[in-house]
Amino acid sequence: MDLIIELFITFAAIIGFGVIFSVPKRALLLGGGIGVVTWFVLQTGINFGGSAIFSTVIASLTAATIAHLLAKKIKIPVTTLSIPGILPLVPGSRAYFTMLAFVDGDYLQGLEYGVETMLQAGAIAAGLVLALSIFSFGKGIGNRYETGH
Repeated sequence: MDLIIELFITFAAIIGFGVIFSVPKRALLLGGGIGVVTWFVLQTGINFGGSAIFSTVIASLTAATIAHLLAKKIKIPVTTLSIPGILPLVPGSRAYFTMLAFVDGDYLQGLEYGVETMLQAGAIAAGLVLALSIFSFGKGIGNRYETGH
């Protein structure tokens, strides 16, 4: 039951983010949907005993894959859908606790939080790059991005 509530809150937060940053209307609900799927994949991975880092890579790869497929279908840039898709994965609170630990003088705890934050950020990037490499495979160096054909 808690996961269902989290999914609704995730959807509302991503839609709010999209409205604030003027995401096109046709991409607003799709971005929210991708974000919900991303959060579900992350939480499912963690609940099945996977590490937070591995689950983040899988969730980021899922978000980027869905974004690539939908962007090609509705002819909009991939980043318009992938940014809202990875938004639930961003380790903002972890970065806050990193800075808080350093300010409080607890350098060992701050270093631990900092490493976790960097690993999660790297996991997000790894998932995005992996999806980009999958969808760019065979296109050659000069034709990496979709041209609408």
